[in-house]
Amino acid sequence: MSDRPPTSRDVARRAGVSQSAVSRAFTPGASISPEMRERIEHAATALNYRPNLLPGMMLKGRTGIVAVVVGGFYNPFYAMTLEAFTRALTAAGRQIMLIQIESDRALDDAVGRLAGYRVDGVVSALSVQSQSVADALSAYRVPIVTLNSAIETEWVRSVRSDNRAAGMQAARLLHARGGTRFAYVAGPIDSIAQVERGIGFREALAALGLPPPLELPGDYHHAGGLAAGRDLLARGSPPDAIFCANDLTALGVIDALRAGGRACPADFRIIGYDNIEAASWPGYALATFDQRVDEMVALAVAMLCDPPGGDALRTVQPRLVDRASAAC
Repeated sequence: MSDRPPTSRDVARRAGVSQSAVSRAFTPGASISPEMRERIEHAATALNYRPNLLPGMMLKGRTGIVAVVVGGFYNPFYAMTLEAFTRALTAAGRQIMLIQIESDRALDDAVGRLAGYRVDGVVSALSVQSQSVADALSAYRVPIVTLNSAIETEWVRSVRSDNRAAGMQAARLLHARGGTRFAYVAGPIDSIAQVERGIGFREALAALGLPPPLELPGDYHHAGGLAAGRDLLARGSPPDAIFCANDLTALGVIDALRAGGRACPADFRIIGYDNIEAASWPGYALATFDQRVDEMVALAVAMLCDPPGGDALRTVQPRLVDRASAAC
């Protein structure tokens, strides 16, 4: 028995087809009948054959590789988006290169890293927050699509959750459920998503003729929510209607207020953002906004194929998931 790996010629001989047919069978979108593809796949499986992608890459000048830049894995939302990107890119016939950076919000740290790779595109749940970073990324002249970025260019595109509209809906719901003292527990000040959520919350309260909410700093972490919740407890009349920039923050606030003897929703109502799995746990039953990650990611992957200068921004309406934490 030969020690050399099987080749496409071996597969063609075993399947009784031409070598070009084998090539088409392993090329996404190529013209080949289902019956012939199945015959070739059976032969390839029997021989333990794996197609070599390098010749096709050299011929086309494209790798078929998309870099997925990730960070902030303390937050389940980023794990959700990574899983969604993996599914969508695999379904689109793309190869995936995972690049992990230290930041939990911005693509800034990826600028230097991307220079060393030849990829056909970049996707990320992290955002582009400055024009200088956008310009540096645009210099690679490959499509880059992020979620909830503040800046778009010819090459840098964004899919955003309608954060402002969600903030407005949160304010109206909490008011309708009997809230009288409002608070917004923010995220990092350089996060455009949380800024927009806070703006919408304040605007809706103003439209209802209500005073602006008490605003507390946060950092998207559970620990930041705990600190904010303890701050609320230290006040004479703690807010009874709270909107948080993300779910982890909201869970921290709930834990702090419960430790201080306050019950949800009897003493306070609270809404988060992201709809992470823990939000649905019975111990929290957190009302939240689902960003529709699968829809956002599908748009992002589709935008990789858009020509330069096309629509650089798409918006997805989040879905309110109404749970017991915001009940009457």
